[in-house]
Amino acid sequence: MSRRGTAEKKTAKSDPIYRNRLVNTMINRILKDGKKALAYQILYRAMKKLQQKEKRNPLSVLRQAIRKVTPDIAIKARRARGSTFRVPIEIGSTQGKALAIRWLLAASRKRTGQNMACKLSSELMDAAKGKGGAIRKKEETHKMAAASRTFAHLR
Repeated sequence: MSRRGTAEKKTAKSDPIYRNRLVNTMINRILKDGKKALAYQILYRAMKKLQQKEKRNPLSVLRQAIRKVTPDIAIKARRARGSTFRVPIEIGSTQGKALAIRWLLAASRKRTGQNMACKLSSELMDAAKGKGGAIRKKEETHKMAAASRTFAHLR
């Protein structure tokens, strides 16, 4: 039995320009080596490019991209009977959003060419349209979960 008190959840702060928690979590995930000013710069430039290309609110494009990339099922490794099985597990909305943001940033970093702001804006546009590296990762995860459905009883 735990002797500790219940864990208090921290509420994410909102960013200064868009006043949105989702934007702030994106900034915190872009962050490398503690350079938050650079992370702000990258995301705000990407949002500006989105607004120029799409001619609509960049926040709605960001939300739509994250909604389309968010997975319903993830695969976890479970040890049973001496061997490891890949078991499909349904995930909650917060964990799904975290995965979606991680996949979007990884796919944008893998893109070739320009600076990070351009790569991120083009990846967000592609994800909002239903294509791109992050969408491919989601489909791949769902296929693997469907293939290992036989081990679902091992949850």
